[in-house]
Amino acid sequence: MSELLEELKDGVLTLTINRPDAHNTLSPSTCEALMAALDKCEENPEVRCVVVTGAGRVFCAGGDVNVHASGTLIDENAPPEEAHAALVKMIRDGVEVFTKLHKLKKPTLAVINGAAAGAGLALALACDLRFCLDTAKLTTAFGKVGLSTDSGLSYFLPRLVGSAKARELCFTSDIVTGQDALAIGLVTKVADKERFAAEARAYAEQLAGLATIAIGYMKQNLDASEHASLDELLSLEAENVARCMATEDQKNASAAFLRKEPVVFKGR
Repeated sequence: MSELLEELKDGVLTLTINRPDAHNTLSPSTCEALMAALDKCEENPEVRCVVVTGAGRVFCAGGDVNVHASGTLIDENAPPEEAHAALVKMIRDGVEVFTKLHKLKKPTLAVINGAAAGAGLALALACDLRFCLDTAKLTTAFGKVGLSTDSGLSYFLPRLVGSAKARELCFTSDIVTGQDALAIGLVTKVADKERFAAEARAYAEQLAGLATIAIGYMKQNLDASEHASLDELLSLEAENVARCMATEDQKNASAAFLRKEPVVFKGR
């Protein structure tokens, strides 16, 4: 059974973590499959939006605890400093998929169909937007098992909810529902069980119909705004706007605007 299901329809690439019996936890092979899928879709013009979701009733319960508990992560015979360095490298290499997802040049949407915990919550936060079941349970979880945050959670979380709230959620591992998450800015939209699948799909298709190339540059601008000076950002924006002006989408959109006709973007 494949740990990751891929479906491309109407410009929406849906990546479904398919480990329902393991609560869709992220095994090393699952992360590798996600990375490979994201690599393939990066330059595929048919992909206009990427959806990440989970099979069954759970979005993603985080890292695979069975791997952590197996005792195979550390060579007990290695010198302590060497073992520590090897473990740090393994953890760092294993979470590169979160960077890839965050920096993808396409709009990304986490469809949170159930519980999202630890690295599973980080996976949702690495996406641009989040469509969440109103009763889904979200938690940072790391503190409950004596771990500090990883998978980029400490980068994404305060940018969405602010530093103080991020600290509270990380320290306590409190559980928030999808509805509560909407109120604090953790998710973008929510729906109840009856409307969830249809509205999530409609939202993904809406994102797929936008100016894909321009969105890629918008993401670059917004990421740079976290550290760039105003002058640096103005220069980057100018560069990216100029690139957009050379696209078929922008030229067609300008012509449609002048004709007062609806704009249809094709991602070119």
